[in-house]
Amino acid sequence: MGSSMEPPGGGYLHLGAVTSPVGTARVLQLAFGCATLSLVAHRGGFAGAQGTFCMSAWGLCFALSALVLACEFTRLHGCLRLSWGNFTAAFAMLATLLCATAAVLYPLNFTRLECPPEPAGCLARDFRLAASVFASLLFLAYAAEVVLTRARPGQVASYMATVSGLLKVVQAFVACIIFGALAHDRSYLRYVATQWCVAVYSLCFLATVAVVVLSVTGHAGGLGCPFDRLVVVYTFLATLLYLSAAVIWPVFCFDPKYGQPARPQGCSWGSCAWDGQLVVAIFTYVNLLLYVADLAYSQRIRFVPTF
Repeated sequence: MGSSMEPPGGGYLHLGAVTSPVGTARVLQLAFGCATLSLVAHRGGFAGAQGTFCMSAWGLCFALSALVLACEFTRLHGCLRLSWGNFTAAFAMLATLLCATAAVLYPLNFTRLECPPEPAGCLARDFRLAASVFASLLFLAYAAEVVLTRARPGQVASYMATVSGLLKVVQAFVACIIFGALAHDRSYLRYVATQWCVAVYSLCFLATVAVVVLSVTGHAGGLGCPFDRLVVVYTFLATLLYLSAAVIWPVFCFDPKYGQPARPQGCSWGSCAWDGQLVVAIFTYVNLLLYVADLAYSQRIRFVPTF
């Protein structure tokens, strides 16, 4: 009678979900995430857009990490309509990027060696220093999961676990940084050329997100054509589009005929349109390099679309 209650795949609880190297990394993610959130919420404090972003990033990563670990431990991930391998790989990469950004933003904006004025005092400084340390450890824990779950050369794995799949997440993240810089500057509306660049950023971002969503939902194999070839063709087109933006944007923003080659004097930090244009230019080249690397890696990957 007792044996008939055992599930066909083994015990109901999967102890390897917390004892394996990947499981240990996930447990550490929860521990460091809880510590970071508690320190900031209790006495560290946060304010403004930067503080809200940090708390939102840590909260989102903590909630999804708890979900992943719970599903792995109870084996309930098989009940979800997801490609679990693709989902966990994509989430780990996204969490790494979010926590890396938060680990930089929070110390820069809130952590100082000198004590702030009362009523915060030196106790708030100590909490902020501790939160900054745990935020860095949290980033390392997510980065460790990415390294542990990344597909090795010659290994058949889910697409999002390959270098090409991980780069897709980074490309979408970089595009979000570009959109954030564009949100504070409407000067790109002056020229059709710069509007073309914004269209390139938007089109490539939407297509990249579509690739990730199709992989995570397990629908990549039902497109009617080989998913790997489709991804390679899209990556090639995106590389060409970003190459055009990498040429056009600096010309129409920093050439004296169309824009300003140097930062205007008296332009306040945080609200200067020229700064936003520079950020867009830098991350345009970053994403161009990412798409070139993606194109190179996608030539020799082997993956299972619904793994």
